Amino acid sequence: MASAARKVAPAVPIFRAQLRSRQANGHSIFIPQVRKLVFEFCDKWPSSANTRTYLLNHLEDLARENPHVEVVVKQRNQNEPIVRGFYLNGRDKVIPLNEFEVTGIQKKVQLLLDSSGAKIKSLKRSTVESTTEAARGIWSGLHADRPQL
Repeated sequence: MASAARKVAPAVPIFRAQLRSRQANGHSIFIPQVRKLVFEFCDKWPSSANTRTYLLNHLEDLARENPHVEVVVKQRNQNEPIVRGFYLNGRDKVIPLNEFEVTGIQKKVQLLLDSSGAKIKSLKRSTVESTTEAARGIWSGLHADRPQL
């Protein structure tokens, strides 16, 4: 009888629109930093031959695999071929493609896709030099008191 007196809360319906995931900046989502790739090449120069081959055979697959990246192809007459990556932080990186085979071009394009666009920082750290003496002073075994046994 006591359980019959207890009221049960009505079930809250779950709508299909509530089941969608929400984008959030941080640990729950990865936001690629590259926003645009620009390929520039010459139609006549032999140094652009591998770039033209890459663009004919692999560009469509690249655009399908990376829908977040705008891919632009420009003719750059009388100049060496380059690929330029533009990033969300406002920076860009330029890689010349005249010395690479098609597989090398693929690797360089992947490097631009994986890069963050940030400046390259040196991993060497300079030693910390202080203008004041340490709070505890300099310890030396020659100046310490001998322990009594």
